[in-house]
Amino acid sequence: MSDAVDQGRRRLLTGLAVATAFSILSPFARSAGVDYPFTLGVASGDPLPDGFVIWTRLAPLFNAADGRGGLSRAVPVRWRVASDAAMRRIVTCGEVLATERFAHSVHVEVAGLEAGRPYWYQFDSLGAQSPVGHARTAPPLHAMAAATVGFVSCSHWERGYFSAYRHLAAEQPDLVFFLGDYIYDSSYAADSGKIIRPHGSGNAVSLTDYRNRYALYKTDPDLQALHAAAPSVATWDDHEVQNDYANRWSQDPKIPVAQFLQQRAAAYQAFYEHMPLRASSVPKGPDMRIYRRLDYGRLARFHVLDGRQYRSEQPCIQANGSHQGHIASNTCADLRDPGRTMLGWQQEAWLDQGFAQSKAQWNVIAQDLLVAPLIQRDLTSHKVGHWTDGWDGYMANRSRMLASIQRHKLNNSVFWGGDIHSFWTTDLHADGNNPDSPIVATEFVGSSVTSDGPPFEAFSKILPLNPHVKFFDSRQRGYVSVALEAQQMLTNFRVITDPRDPNATVSTLKSFVVEAGRAGAIAV
Repeated sequence: MSDAVDQGRRRLLTGLAVATAFSILSPFARSAGVDYPFTLGVASGDPLPDGFVIWTRLAPLFNAADGRGGLSRAVPVRWRVASDAAMRRIVTCGEVLATERFAHSVHVEVAGLEAGRPYWYQFDSLGAQSPVGHARTAPPLHAMAAATVGFVSCSHWERGYFSAYRHLAAEQPDLVFFLGDYIYDSSYAADSGKIIRPHGSGNAVSLTDYRNRYALYKTDPDLQALHAAAPSVATWDDHEVQNDYANRWSQDPKIPVAQFLQQRAAAYQAFYEHMPLRASSVPKGPDMRIYRRLDYGRLARFHVLDGRQYRSEQPCIQANGSHQGHIASNTCADLRDPGRTMLGWQQEAWLDQGFAQSKAQWNVIAQDLLVAPLIQRDLTSHKVGHWTDGWDGYMANRSRMLASIQRHKLNNSVFWGGDIHSFWTTDLHADGNNPDSPIVATEFVGSSVTSDGPPFEAFSKILPLNPHVKFFDSRQRGYVSVALEAQQMLTNFRVITDPRDPNATVSTLKSFVVEAGRAGAIAV
């Protein structure tokens, strides 16, 4: 890396802070009689060797009651990409039309750039300029360049501030993965005692609801800083739509399938409108493809999964018809039924093909959940069993996936996940019931950005039943930072002091190394 590029990266956060401050105040835009349209910041995503997606959404009134952000007509938006942070050396530019169809969001697929280097980008519209964002193209396909990667999940606005995002941005990652629960569809009751900062509205159900929920989250300065600092890769879990939904089934048995699919269509559209996704992910009603592969030179292939849209109906449905996750007895046949799938048959086949074709040194499976089997104890009845809403509810699909890794002799398989609001390091064995069977892959799960963790003492007591679990902690919020090199992966569990404190500081809770050619994590 040249000195000039390195200096540019070091100046990045200072520049972002200045740009963000200017954007929020925007005296130029206000003096021109125009409300500042870039209230939701900028983002880039899904980098390729020759480009990436750049995103913004015009929303001068981000919380407008109709969900349109204060605009009612199509608006031209100019964009430009530069090779320097000061935006003096423009390498490509253009103009797009932001329309009502997608809430005046724009998704520009920039191409024709040099591989493996930083770029900066900016939008202007309605007499105002956006903050400057920083992105980076993927390395050339033959390169074995090292990378710093972060992953995050479960950021509930009402449970605190997004300091974890700010601290991850400060690490200047090359790439950030959002692994689900980017927003929360649900809101706490006013008298719950859990609200640090309110959503200001109830549960999201309609397109307007979801749009305004995303817009609220996007106003967070720490989230804006992270998106502006690095390209991102996003997938979802359940709260982007509804807690514990599965495919076309609401967790609430009283909601008919047709009605729930309308809600899912609204939620998926709002997800697209607020993420730096390519046109291949444009939703078609209640359907939206987000599973995909990204290659980072020869260093890594990232297999990004969708664990919600294509599921079989949840297993072991309770007597009241509820699809909500619960601890089911091992005797429930659904848990092991080979005719059931978490990913859907098409995505399973696609993943198997991706394993077969991969020549990467590392294969990272980025998805939303804890993959490892986990014998749990119901906190109320104390009965032993498995959690139905996760991979334990779809054991046959998990077995097929791990068998595929073995069959194709896949290089250095590592799973990343979220959802469970706690840090986990596990060994994934060929036979989940036999801890002496070969370790097929290593797993790291990150804690939540703000959401409450499961009870530490109760979960600690079940660890002796789960010898493949090498580390667990649910007491702290944070993120995961990964230094990826050809011969090793260093994973740092990073924790903030207090999600209730917008100025929370950060420290490292635990670090692990995975060595190339040897499955299983080593504490360091």
